[in-house]
Amino acid sequence: MENQILKRAMIVVLVLVALLLLAIMVVAISYWAVEAKSRNKRYGNVDDVPYNRVALVLGTNPLTPSGGQNYYFKYRIDACVELYRAGKVSKFLLSGDNSSKNYDEPQYMKNALMEHGIPESDIVLDYAGFRTLDSVVRCKEIFGQESITIVSQGFHNARAVCLASCYGIDAIGFDAKDIKHSRTYLFFGVGREALARTKMYVDIIVGKKPKFLGEKIEI
Repeated sequence: MENQILKRAMIVVLVLVALLLLAIMVVAISYWAVEAKSRNKRYGNVDDVPYNRVALVLGTNPLTPSGGQNYYFKYRIDACVELYRAGKVSKFLLSGDNSSKNYDEPQYMKNALMEHGIPESDIVLDYAGFRTLDSVVRCKEIFGQESITIVSQGFHNARAVCLASCYGIDAIGFDAKDIKHSRTYLFFGVGREALARTKMYVDIIVGKKPKFLGEKIEI
């Protein structure tokens, strides 16, 4: 009797270990698949960036949770200004979260760009960019863009460019300056991004749609 219980316990353990290894393998494959698919479609030097009429800028909070300056936000704005002044884009589609009246990522980005001299006439706001999938898909379905330059940090651009490709959008990425972090942060950051990339493929497989679509808007 005890031997049967032990055998069953061992089988359960082996199954759990196998499932864990399978999950790790799926996450790792997803991570490197995104890297491979986006590698030749991302740019760090503005001189190398091909022209696209519209840049899709992925939103974030201008402030950190502690109230300090969020350099992810600052560097994305800097990248936008660099693209515009170099004549690599003509219009900006600022896509972010505006789920409450007290939080408005697109407006924050618009204000920052206008402070750098970008004319309001060259800025369009997407208030329903609640996550990367929403921003990318809405860029095509609502704003009619099928060839775009995506602006964010490199780790984010890799996923966004790959996602755009899967939804039939010809996208390149201009990688904004990244932030230096501790090794511990980098470890957990890579892990979080790996899970995000895995979820991206799951969303594609199940045909995930943006939270909101709506009427088309011309840029």
